[in-house]
Amino acid sequence: MPEYLAPGVFIEEVSYRAKSIEGVSTTTTGFIGPTRYGPTDVEPDIVTSLVEYERVYGDRQPLEFGDPAVPMDNFMWHAARAFFENGGKRLYVQRTFNPGAASGFASAPIGVGSDGLVVRSRFPGRAGTRRVRITLALGPNVLALEPVPGAPGTTRNVVRGLQDRDVVWISQAAPVPPAPRTGEFYLATSAAGPAGLEWTFGNDDAVPPALGLGDLAADVDPAVSAQVRVVTATVTVMPTEDDGLTQVWGALALDPGHRSFGSPDSLLYQFDPTPDNIAWRRSIPIVIAAATDPSDIGDGLELLRVLLGRTAAGVLTGASPTALEDALRALGTAVEQRSTALLLDGGDDGDRPTASEYEGNPASIDDKSGLKAFEDLEDISIVAAPGSTFGYEDDYRADAATIIQLLISHAERMRYRIAVLDSGDLQDISQVRAMRARLDSKHAAIYYPWVRVLDPVSQQEIHLPPSGFVAGIFARNDVERAVYKAPANEVVTLALGFERTLNKAQQEVLNPEGVNCLRFFEGRGNRLWGARTISSDPEWKYVNLRRYFAYLERSIDVGTQWAVFEPNGPSLWANVRRTISDFLLNEFMTGAFVGDKPEKSYFVKCDRSTMTQNDLDNGRLVCHVGVAVVKPAEFVIFRIGQWTADAKN
Repeated sequence: MPEYLAPGVFIEEVSYRAKSIEGVSTTTTGFIGPTRYGPTDVEPDIVTSLVEYERVYGDRQPLEFGDPAVPMDNFMWHAARAFFENGGKRLYVQRTFNPGAASGFASAPIGVGSDGLVVRSRFPGRAGTRRVRITLALGPNVLALEPVPGAPGTTRNVVRGLQDRDVVWISQAAPVPPAPRTGEFYLATSAAGPAGLEWTFGNDDAVPPALGLGDLAADVDPAVSAQVRVVTATVTVMPTEDDGLTQVWGALALDPGHRSFGSPDSLLYQFDPTPDNIAWRRSIPIVIAAATDPSDIGDGLELLRVLLGRTAAGVLTGASPTALEDALRALGTAVEQRSTALLLDGGDDGDRPTASEYEGNPASIDDKSGLKAFEDLEDISIVAAPGSTFGYEDDYRADAATIIQLLISHAERMRYRIAVLDSGDLQDISQVRAMRARLDSKHAAIYYPWVRVLDPVSQQEIHLPPSGFVAGIFARNDVERAVYKAPANEVVTLALGFERTLNKAQQEVLNPEGVNCLRFFEGRGNRLWGARTISSDPEWKYVNLRRYFAYLERSIDVGTQWAVFEPNGPSLWANVRRTISDFLLNEFMTGAFVGDKPEKSYFVKCDRSTMTQNDLDNGRLVCHVGVAVVKPAEFVIFRIGQWTADAKN
């Protein structure tokens, strides 16, 4: 409580209204499965377009598991495309990868043995093939003369823009200009001295091994002045495809301990295998590291020797070839080209992921994989594993069935999610019924059959799992109508047809068993024609009912966190009742409930009738909320008969 200890006017802010609850999003989706590229153990970032998907997870090309002669359609790319085309806006993607017998990384060495470097793709996969160019550059001369304060007519050497642990090329003036300059590479270090920073330039292989700033013959005439030029690296990563994205990182320091404005900025830091910046772990496509032990690269001079020692690549730019030849001769290097050019090759898509990769490994909080990675993302409402049921009636049956159970278990454990399940490819009605008979959950729905589309890669018609299309339809339905409206009787965008053309009699067999069908209707196109869960509990028969309750529960969960640790008395109970009642009144006004009046549509109780003294003694506030949610008109029945014109009703 405020204290009033001295006379005066006190202004206090108080609230006379109930807290408000904002409805949560119901359209954010999570897809899990194999992709051509991308992270496997980094928390996924949200993707809002197919272009963003391709930037992180690779393109549309098929995946080559085991036998390159038998590629598998890139179901995840097709699912992402279908999701966005059907109205989806926000997507999380979790990649699964099974390395098999190979590491899966595309790589290339620089140098030989333990003294060298390795450049490799950050993520495994054939799409990790890249062209990499590392160019060393000499900056402008940073050595200058300035007057000594308080001593007219005298000057002193200074360096402008030099930073601690910069690698520099120092050259003295030629004896007889225009003879070529000669020079050597040094590591610049600074320390505080009586007159400011004192610079030392060291190199164990040079003669002399160390220089001070006063040892350099600076002059106002650039032609005769000594030069101190900073050596930096520029890394260019180029795709092997014509339509890929080229990325460039410039002005990178060579010394691993180099810092700029307190932050590391060296070449090895930028391309570290496990950077602290999680965005770098997702977006930087390559890794540059010591071939064996990171301590093998002690300082920037050692890194420079490795870069210059690879067939004389990595030549410095910005000076004459003769001067560079003289400067590099001390390192035993001949000038042949201006940069180190590498082709990262040998990437492999591994083997087809099994149920273990889908389940994931919570090795640590920051390195979860599989479905475990989705557990930390609270805003996901829909989960699916596109392509995981491919081969269900073949040799992948055990894994596919296990992945379905993992999806269901995940959705049930996370409470506010629904799993969109795919039927198997090439299944007939008896097979999909047998598949459905093994499942029972109010947090999942299954869809049949697969969708026929035109493959933009092969320009041939292929069949795709329906989950990507359905998840997009869920999102479109929620935005254009409402989450309480059944996501059915909706057009399936991109669909040319379906793997099987179902008629009404066939759906009459499947619909009561909770298998949602996709059907073609003459004059109305290809439509999603079912909205049931796979629950045996009739209370949770419909997908929209399950999803709407998840929306209500999570909205109330998030919107009432303020009540925790408040004094548990009538004032709090009344505030909670008002907060939830105001939220439900808004839902009533949008048409989510059956009753014609609020009191017939919902109730909120939070008082001594809902709590015992034991509840109060144990810090429990118990609130009962009941709602009468509208259900879909699944069967529209018109009873028509003859009527006599003069008959009385």
